[in-house]
Parts: sequence; C-alpha cells; structure tokens
Amino acid sequence: MFVKTGDRVKVLAGKDKGKEGNVLSALPKQNKVIVEGININKKHTRPTGMGQEGGIVEKEAPIHVSNVQLIDPKTGESTRVGYKVEDGKKVRFAKKSGEVL
Repeated sequence: MFVKTGDRVKVLAGKDKGKEGNVLSALPKQNKVIVEGININKKHTRPTGMGQEGGIVEKEAPIHVSNVQLIDPKTGESTRVGYKVEDGKKVRFAKKSGEVL
C-alpha cells in the first residue's frame, strides 16, 4: 500500500470528497484506510452496566485506499506516490515535487 499511518491524505470520491485528514490506521489485507474525521458512521448503543452510558457514538469507518490520494508535504497538493532505492532502502517519494516521504 502506498499509504501509511500518519500520512495526510485527500479524499477523491464518496460523501466526503475534497476533505483532508490524517490516516489513523491502514488495513492492507482489506485495501482500506481509516482517516481522521472522514466517513463518520453513527452507532446506537445501550447502557450495558455500571458506568457505561447509552447513546449515539460517532466513529470513523474504513474507506477504500483507491479513494484517497497522498498530500505532498512540500507543496500541499495531492500527488501520486513513486518508489525508488536510496542507500539500499526502498523509499516513497512524491511524484509532483520528487521529495522523499
């Protein structure tokens, strides 16, 4: 996957199109990511004991990785990701600016 936890991404499709957020977690087996403040779902819960309240809980749901694009840290625009080998290590770089991520 080209996206890792902590990356800043822009949503390309869906109800939150155009919004930006940080990746909270990446789910490579499902090809999905959870982005902070994006794809919020509401879950109705009931109180199940002492100390736990019932009500409506809002939580981020996973979004497919093809619907997000990485934001270039240098220019602040969305960019594609490339890979190259530097000093024997494979690193990601932004295609627009060429900066290593």
